[in-house]
Amino acid sequence: MRAEVKPLAGLAVPIILGYAATMLMGITDSIMLAPLGSVPLAAVGLTNAVSNVIFSAVWGVLTALGVRIGMAWGAGEGRRIPHILRNGLILGGMAGAAGAAAMGVIWFLLPFMGQPAEVIEAMPLYWALVAAYMLPFGFLTVFKSAFEAVDRPWLGTIFAFSAVAVNVPLNWWLIWGGLGVPPLGLTGAGLASLIAEIVAFLVALGYWAWAPSMRRLRLPRRIDWREIASAGREGMPLGLLYTAEAGAMTVATVMIGTFGTVALAANQVIWAVSGVTYMIPLGIAGAVAIRIAQENGAGNMQALRPIAWTALVLALGWQGMMALVMAFGGRTIAQWITSDEVVVALAAQMFLAVAALQIFEGLQSTMLGSLRGLSDTAWPAVVSLIGYWAISLPVGWWLAGPMGFGPAAIWAGFVAGLAFAGIALVFRLLAVTGEEDRYQIGPTTGFA
Repeated sequence: MRAEVKPLAGLAVPIILGYAATMLMGITDSIMLAPLGSVPLAAVGLTNAVSNVIFSAVWGVLTALGVRIGMAWGAGEGRRIPHILRNGLILGGMAGAAGAAAMGVIWFLLPFMGQPAEVIEAMPLYWALVAAYMLPFGFLTVFKSAFEAVDRPWLGTIFAFSAVAVNVPLNWWLIWGGLGVPPLGLTGAGLASLIAEIVAFLVALGYWAWAPSMRRLRLPRRIDWREIASAGREGMPLGLLYTAEAGAMTVATVMIGTFGTVALAANQVIWAVSGVTYMIPLGIAGAVAIRIAQENGAGNMQALRPIAWTALVLALGWQGMMALVMAFGGRTIAQWITSDEVVVALAAQMFLAVAALQIFEGLQSTMLGSLRGLSDTAWPAVVSLIGYWAISLPVGWWLAGPMGFGPAAIWAGFVAGLAFAGIALVFRLLAVTGEEDRYQIGPTTGFA
């Protein structure tokens, strides 16, 4: 386990920074649009609430490609990697196009969801640009997954930050106008984000096409629809899982909103903090999936459990520290974000529930990443769906409403749901790694 700390951290750190860059895109949009008033900010918030669910689905489907490439890398099947990558780019385009189409369908449903008319009126072009963003996002996700799987994770981080570097000046120019361009406001922010993501994708494409180190990864390969379908089937449960996870969080926010404006404001404080802290276990989950895929491909079955336990120790160490910070410093953190004492008091209560959630969140995400590295996606997806939808939301509603514990108890429901999912996934990992040859790649059998 000590020997595994360095390779896991070497993968996790750039993956985490890549997530941070993605968050920075949204943060810069919000900061630069804030002077325009509440309507553009509300439009961004509404668009993000919907698009984050779809982005989660696209990302979930495409993460299977990193595992497949990692297994081939570990097995020494270097010539198979360009086959997976080239066909994966087609899958990335299909997933991105499906995400864009889903955004288009949802747009026509917004007027029936009780959303403010002035917000909907302000956002059609912005909504369309975010929908178009799905396509380069799909392609770029495939490249990032491939580079991470062949032990070049910093490339994906560089591409992610290149998008941020383009987005900031473009935002300034297109939102406020200049050099012959009229002020575009909200539409300018959407256009800047789309251009920035396209630039990042073109940088990744150019590196893959021309860098000498990428020579083996760009060997010509034919289109193989069986490969595309197989990767899609493997990734579909993960796409469903991450959609359900994001959807459950959205439903929880709606439930908290029934307690009033103060509850929603306190919940936003929780989101602002937990969204940042969760990047660490999410990055560790991505790293452990790749490491297990590599060792699984190499046939090194005795290494699988030590890798998973090392990742779990790292994740729980971080989550344990965050739990203590939230439990004992929640009020102080809330005061850094807002001066409204009523909001601060409720946020402090919510932090207590979210503090207890940290441990089980780290357990569930790490075990899910470990099983993902074994291409075991369907069973864990079902377990996590039960945890979120059959346990977390009903228990949270029961504690908050009928039991009278208030909005903070909705987050307590997630403690119960993720505890169930995390423990069940531990037993699943023990079961599948106890069968010595179940997931090992053979010379002609391909991927499990």
